[in-house]
Amino acid sequence: MRNLTDFALRLEYERVKDLGDKLVDIGGRLNWEGFRPPLEAMYRNNTECGGRPNLDVIVMLKSLFIQQLYSLSDEQLEREIADRISFRVFLGTTETVPDSTTIWKFRERLAETGADQKIWAEMQRQLDAMKLKVQKGIMQDATFITSDPGHAKADTPRGDEAKTRRSKDGAWAKKGTKSFFGYKLHDAMDEKFGLIRRIEVTAANVHDSQVDLAEEGEVRYADKGYSGAKTKGYDAAMRKATRGHPLSYKDEMRNKRISSKRSPVERFYAFIKCVCKAGHVAVTTVARVRVKMMITGIVFNVYHLASAKSKMVV
Repeated sequence: MRNLTDFALRLEYERVKDLGDKLVDIGGRLNWEGFRPPLEAMYRNNTECGGRPNLDVIVMLKSLFIQQLYSLSDEQLEREIADRISFRVFLGTTETVPDSTTIWKFRERLAETGADQKIWAEMQRQLDAMKLKVQKGIMQDATFITSDPGHAKADTPRGDEAKTRRSKDGAWAKKGTKSFFGYKLHDAMDEKFGLIRRIEVTAANVHDSQVDLAEEGEVRYADKGYSGAKTKGYDAAMRKATRGHPLSYKDEMRNKRISSKRSPVERFYAFIKCVCKAGHVAVTTVARVRVKMMITGIVFNVYHLASAKSKMVV
């Protein structure tokens, strides 16, 4: 009976495929099996002592990929996987449907074990294997990822005693006349290929310049917020005028050149906030936000690979 159901679903999927399946197209850019070792290392119930079998870790990782791409809550993700043939085909299963609790626990395990960073490292290894290594330099920038501050006053202490609706690690920050509560996503985009190579998440009140994502020998292009900040690479941050010391004509021209170099990083933020709707999160810690942003970064990279592969000439 199961084989008959599988056959019927895959037959129905052929109609979807003929109309175009964006998910399978972009998701097929990765070797998903490469992520299996760090994911399976999170579990300890595959010993002689036994334990309840886990759902396949690749199915779970792909589920998070779908979640971030389509901006779904855990409950919505469970329902959509059960309902949509294309999702089941992408996951490689017509039978297994992760429930919302399992999805939450899997994402929580990624945050607690640090396996999300190993997943990110595998993603970068695969990009390097495609001959897309960083060659010229990186563009570094940061953006706010907001969170729900709850009903308490801004100066009320947070931490482990924070309630569900109040972020434990979030903080207030001000940019211009606007105030933001939550976190800050720091990222480094490859200057040549437009791929996200490094990601870090902090509380919103951490200044951009305190996070250096460059490596030795790389040129780091950045806006005025990084002016004068130390970096392991070559400093290519825009210069900032100070009281009594206006910018010279040479510095203004330099800033224009750097501005044109670093502007593509804004596409990543537009993708996060407009396509994935991930500019606001309900999770409450830096580690949990990092998991969501790393998955979103993977989604962006494969989306970019699918749409701009022909332009990526080494």
